[in-house]
Amino acid sequence: MGMNLQGPSPAGEPEVMMDINTTPLIDVMLVLLIMLIVTIPIQLHSVALNLPQGNPPPVVEPEVVRLHIEGDGTILWNGETLAGLPGLEARLAAAAAQAIQPELHIRPDAAVAYQVVVSVMAAVQRNRLNRIGLLGNEQFL
Repeated sequence: MGMNLQGPSPAGEPEVMMDINTTPLIDVMLVLLIMLIVTIPIQLHSVALNLPQGNPPPVVEPEVVRLHIEGDGTILWNGETLAGLPGLEARLAAAAAQAIQPELHIRPDAAVAYQVVVSVMAAVQRNRLNRIGLLGNEQFL
């Protein structure tokens, strides 16, 4: 409640108080704050779940095959010279038949013709090998 400390007006009537009584507003605010503080810990409780425990499959590192294409078009399979594209096709077919397909790291020489590299990549695609990496791209920049 507010209190007017000024004396009565010359007419003898008390003056009208122009200030808002903020005490009820503060009381309501404090009640809401206490309700918020009480309800927050209830919302943050965790729920215990019994999740199934699985065993991750063992990680098997795939075999890495390095295909190097020389400047004259010679294809090397892990350092071993192949007899052109038919020899490469036979090796790729054997690699595709494996349970875990090997990773192919193809490194073309900067002087090799583009057609040779494209034919090697087409042979890899025909044999459905999908783990391919092209190495040595920095030499073409």
